[in-house]
Amino acid sequence: MITRELVLIGGGAGVGKSSVGWEFSHLLQSRGTAHCLVEGDFLDQIHPAPADDPHRTGITERNLAAVWSNYAALGRRRLVYTNTVSVVEEEMIRRAMGPGDIRSTCVLLTADEATIRERLARREIGSQLAPHIERSVTMARLLADEAPPHTVRIATDGKSVGEIAQEVLLATGW
Repeated sequence: MITRELVLIGGGAGVGKSSVGWEFSHLLQSRGTAHCLVEGDFLDQIHPAPADDPHRTGITERNLAAVWSNYAALGRRRLVYTNTVSVVEEEMIRRAMGPGDIRSTCVLLTADEATIRERLARREIGSQLAPHIERSVTMARLLADEAPPHTVRIATDGKSVGEIAQEVLLATGW
């Protein structure tokens, strides 16, 4: 069986997950490397959450399994997945990809609180800036504590998206 490869890009809001995911995908495209990019935040956007799945993990797994099966049917074997908690949900994501060998790389993007505040202030134009900053800082602490030992940690402060994507590329060996 062909080994599949998985890159999980996680981190709190404002660290650059989505931007880095897109830039990493662009790097892979420029090298002719076949892959798929999934922004995990779109897989659990349901309100209210199902009563039996309040954290929406089940719906995320089912939706990812459906999306991945379509990509796999086209012969793809590499998945780049971005989501805040992706690095702590590695097993769920692996299950969604189905049985068999999967080589995974967990990447946790980090940034200091001042950087987070500045980035989110540029992005959040509604009433949710303060709560968003608070959630991001709280999530960063949780991820720092709960990320698996094999997680590659990349600080994003003062770096361009391209530089960070290159670091992800080095971490994957792709």
